[in-house]
Amino acid sequence: MTVPLWSLLAFATRTILLLLGTVGVYRWARILTGRVPIREFRADRVEGDDWYKRAMRAHANCIENLPVFAVIVLALGASGTAGPGIDRICMGIVAARVVQSAIHVGMAPTNTAASLRFAFFFVQLAGFLALIALIVAQAWPPQ
Repeated sequence: MTVPLWSLLAFATRTILLLLGTVGVYRWARILTGRVPIREFRADRVEGDDWYKRAMRAHANCIENLPVFAVIVLALGASGTAGPGIDRICMGIVAARVVQSAIHVGMAPTNTAASLRFAFFFVQLAGFLALIALIVAQAWPPQ
């Protein structure tokens, strides 16, 4: 497998582990100990501890960006765009996602935390745009 595919797999794994390690633990602990019935966890009304709400948002952020990254990795493969620079960008995207979600869950919502989260989101966004530009440069004009 290529580094971009490994990076996509790592991104997906981070998304799943974030769910299991935060949201899942919070819900399962309450359901299995009988503190709340399963119906208490409604999608249209997020309630719970602050860190739980942040974990829900961090997981949603991963879900929102995973298909974007997947399409970019698919386009990398389809266009034959590859190389050490591509690999570094893909690994950087995953690293930035891990740090962003860790800050989201682990830090109280202060200006500093929000600025750090945005900075790591910006790294991902810049990585996505750089990969898109490299794909277009490699594959343009269409055949």
